[in-house]
Amino acid sequence: GGQNVHKDRQLQSTAFPSPDPSVASVMENTRCFANRFSDYKGALLPGQSAQDAVPAVRATIDKILKKVPVDDCDGGLYDGPAGVAYMLYHVSECPLFSEQRELYLQAAKRIIDNMRAAFLLGGAGIYAVAALIYKSLGSADFVKPLTKFRNLWEVCAPISFLECGSDELFVGRAGYLCAALVLNKDQITYICQAIIESGKQYARRKRKPFPLMYSYYGTEYLGAAHGLSSVLQMLLSYQDALSGAEKDLVWQSVDFLMNQEQNCNWPAELGAIIERENELVHWCHGAPGVAYLFAKAYLINKKPQYLDTCIRCGELVWQKGLLKKGPGICHGVAGSAYVFLLLYRLTGNSKYIYRAQRFAEFLFTEEFKSGSHSVTSIYSLFEGLSGTVCFLVDLLQPDQSEFPLFTVFV
Repeated sequence: GGQNVHKDRQLQSTAFPSPDPSVASVMENTRCFANRFSDYKGALLPGQSAQDAVPAVRATIDKILKKVPVDDCDGGLYDGPAGVAYMLYHVSECPLFSEQRELYLQAAKRIIDNMRAAFLLGGAGIYAVAALIYKSLGSADFVKPLTKFRNLWEVCAPISFLECGSDELFVGRAGYLCAALVLNKDQITYICQAIIESGKQYARRKRKPFPLMYSYYGTEYLGAAHGLSSVLQMLLSYQDALSGAEKDLVWQSVDFLMNQEQNCNWPAELGAIIERENELVHWCHGAPGVAYLFAKAYLINKKPQYLDTCIRCGELVWQKGLLKKGPGICHGVAGSAYVFLLLYRLTGNSKYIYRAQRFAEFLFTEEFKSGSHSVTSIYSLFEGLSGTVCFLVDLLQPDQSEFPLFTVFV
């Protein structure tokens, strides 16, 4: 059902020939468009200032609001109306849209009030976003969804509360922690301990040569959507809730994952060999999502190897990130471009803003519109235009940019 929707989509892979980068532009790719842009030469693109971008963003939002099925409660934040509500909240926080602030927040409230545990595919995420929207509107009602959110922790505290895998981001405990990061709330220690205990038990049972591992629907994923990297990222985000011994296990696992790199990328699952012609370079599976774990690791302990790993991810994304799977943040062009905004915040190097600008420009080209796959949830946060809007708005305020609901800077 719903929990497995993303996994099923990811398994419908198409081939993607990619030899070494020098000849990559000559070859025809089925996963990504060739990046024909020249790289940064010291100047940002002039045509992407606020007065150019703001009307385009507003027009896109109008289009989304006409399309979003407000009475459809499926999909949660991932591909349901709740994700649109989050996008409207996000845009309303940007000073460039202060004239629309009230309008966007009221629209967000209408959507969220229509929605009736799990983060990106269920209740926890909806409660978290509802609390943000009510708070932004100055409504005392924000206490209600917050209370519902807190009560969910009892659901996900038992070690094996979900048969398919209790720890990953979309339906498991890592997602609850991810939502709590936005809200900054308690009961976290129990959840962290449950994730660590679960990972230890799994690693022991499967005789892994490293301390923590997880599976989702029987697959040992490594990437951000269902895998080890986002689970470890959430544990690092709450490392104050961990004992010294637990922290050691997490850092050992971070270094283990760093060593799984193959040509600046990570396979979708543990032990797989990346076939270059069929390589996944997505936020959900691969370097564009794994980068956030190493960004978090670098922000905490400043070891240069973590930053170097992020930078290599960025180079791969510049080559292969103009994805044909649509405009979204999960496995689309905006998700790729967010890696550049992440790197800009980590390094202060304007080259990364320039690269993000180029990817933004590409979204509006005829080549992209005619050559990219059609998306079923075109208005959605993760697969459709709501995530793209978040990226375009963050490009206008790169110092505050964050991949939606996946913060590393808190």
